[in-house]
Amino acid sequence: MTSGASDNRVTVREATLALLRSFGLTSVFGNPGSTELPMFRDFPSDFRYVLGLQEAVVVGIADGYAQATRNAALVNLHSAVGVGHAMGNIFTAYKNRTPLVITAGQQARSILPYEPFLFSTQATELPRPYVKWSCEPARAEDVPAAIARAYYTAMQPPCGPTFVSIPVDDWDQLTDPVLPRAVSRSLRPDAVLLDTVGAALEKCSRPVFVVGAAVARDGAWNEVIALAERHQALVWASPMSARNSFPERHRLFAGFLPANRERIVELLGGHDLVVALGSPVFTYHTEGFGPHVPVGAELFQLIDDPDMAAWTPVGTSVVCSLKQGITDLLARPERDVRKRPAAQGRSAAPRVSPETTSSRGGSDITVEYLLQTLSELRPPDSIVVEEAPTARPVMHRYLPFDRADTFFTCASGGLGHSLPAAVGVALARSREGSASGPRIIALMGDGSAMYSIQALWTAAQLGLSLTVVVINNSSYAALNEFARHFNMPGAVGTSLPGIDFTALATAQGGSGVRVTRAADLATALRDAIEGTGVRLVEVVTT
Repeated sequence: MTSGASDNRVTVREATLALLRSFGLTSVFGNPGSTELPMFRDFPSDFRYVLGLQEAVVVGIADGYAQATRNAALVNLHSAVGVGHAMGNIFTAYKNRTPLVITAGQQARSILPYEPFLFSTQATELPRPYVKWSCEPARAEDVPAAIARAYYTAMQPPCGPTFVSIPVDDWDQLTDPVLPRAVSRSLRPDAVLLDTVGAALEKCSRPVFVVGAAVARDGAWNEVIALAERHQALVWASPMSARNSFPERHRLFAGFLPANRERIVELLGGHDLVVALGSPVFTYHTEGFGPHVPVGAELFQLIDDPDMAAWTPVGTSVVCSLKQGITDLLARPERDVRKRPAAQGRSAAPRVSPETTSSRGGSDITVEYLLQTLSELRPPDSIVVEEAPTARPVMHRYLPFDRADTFFTCASGGLGHSLPAAVGVALARSREGSASGPRIIALMGDGSAMYSIQALWTAAQLGLSLTVVVINNSSYAALNEFARHFNMPGAVGTSLPGIDFTALATAQGGSGVRVTRAADLATALRDAIEGTGVRLVEVVTT
């Protein structure tokens, strides 16, 4: 609501900054352009500008920061070109369900009819469909109200990015202040449907849970553990989940479902009740046929996304906040489930040793050995932000996560998100921007790292401590593996020789070391984890 009092009028800039301050959005993630400069006139001392060297990096940093703080992050981009550069990571933020308020400069209103240099032809259409709401206000005085709506929309479950295009001459116009409002974010489940879920859990013989990223986003870690233990239910992680939602050494944790329909049905076989908690039903990567769940199994889904509930192909969906829905299930009277067979999850991965190799100068480090070593050395509260698609199946076995909010990755399948996201998580977890706080570890493939390597510079400039582990197999190995699906012996354009990651780290204010021998691996990783600043370890793998 606006005050409506003419003697209270302030500039659009002043009204917007006051509103952003009330939302806790005092960090601006951006890469500046000419049409954004008036926003920062007399930039207030309680705000900070987090500079990224390219717009995709900017959005990635903001994404990690928003996920780690559980509040929206403010992104400032440059007109059409800046938004275009950022679109890959805007898409990822949309798939991650990350709340972002994205602003972009627009040319002055008076010259828009003449298609001026550096303007956006259809500014509100450019980021669609990967923003929840998009607006270029009709009047300058409407900018603060548009920012307010963008924030409330971004924070409503399912969270996601929003977009406001702002002409360059709007900032100095006068407007009435916009006061912040309280907007509920909790979605209470339908009591009748939830009662049906609870009754099914109590009467079934062998339940199984499939947990997705919405559990982590809603802070329902403890509640899911309690519900699984109450019902003696095995727990699978949903395909391609971008967060850790259940302790992976827990006796009930079964493992990670693949993105394959037939294989999912096979792995869930023998269960008469499937409950998807914060998970799609299901994410597939290749074409499949047949049922989506085992024949004879009943399926229920608790999800915070009504669109996802609508396209779910089978079963009953309950739209609700995950923490609220699971809490309500736990509030039901506890039933005796001792007659159910004892559920037992996966066994620990077998220990591995380095490989022997006869190739001169070759590496004896397998990905299994690397991740086993990293798992043993990393502090329990450290946070891993991963983008190493080829290594992910190995990571699922050899790098387990047992604490909430200690794993983040990219939900979209695109590259270029996780290295800057690790910078954003490190900034959020640091204390007053210092190097202290839990250790953040970026686990990257060599191909993935090169999409947004400039993020190292931002981390160094902010004085953050960040460990970057680059798995260097000199290729886009995931594509070579996927080529087999199409009966191709190999794929073109997948070889990546000659990249010096240690030099790239040093050039941007960090330090780097290259490891090719298993005997040197533990020392290099330990130094990078315990040291300060940006420490990159390039690990050449067999």
